[in-house]
Amino acid sequence: MTTHVRGSTIIPCMRYRNAHAAIDWLCKAFGFEKHAVYEDDQGRVVHAQLTLGAGMVMLSDASPDGFGQYLAQPDEVQGRETQCAAVTVADCRAHYERAKAAGAVIFDEYAEKEYGGAGYGCRDPEGHLWWFGSYDPWQVP
Repeated sequence: MTTHVRGSTIIPCMRYRNAHAAIDWLCKAFGFEKHAVYEDDQGRVVHAQLTLGAGMVMLSDASPDGFGQYLAQPDEVQGRETQCAAVTVADCRAHYERAKAAGAVIFDEYAEKEYGGAGYGCRDPEGHLWWFGSYDPWQVP
């Protein structure tokens, strides 16, 4: 039995060395909005939620303890990742231009895709991979 849920039921979680700077950049470059940001007594981000449409990413400052012991930052593994967030956007061309103007490192240039829609891939300032596209897999052709 499924129940109606608000937003996505799968939420990527990421760690950043400077979560405050990452939050500001992700909002500026990708159009995310702050949903919640929680800090510890030293002002480090222990948990943040950013939204884009019905989707969300969660992030915090990187730390070697707790869950962080299982994660590596991109610069610790020669920029490689085992996954990336894929985000559906309405106007992919405009999103690409916005991200590029904000300094996103484009590794897969904007292109119209044969399966429908358009897309591009980029890295944020700390090297995390992102894929943005207008193809919506929830829409039945």
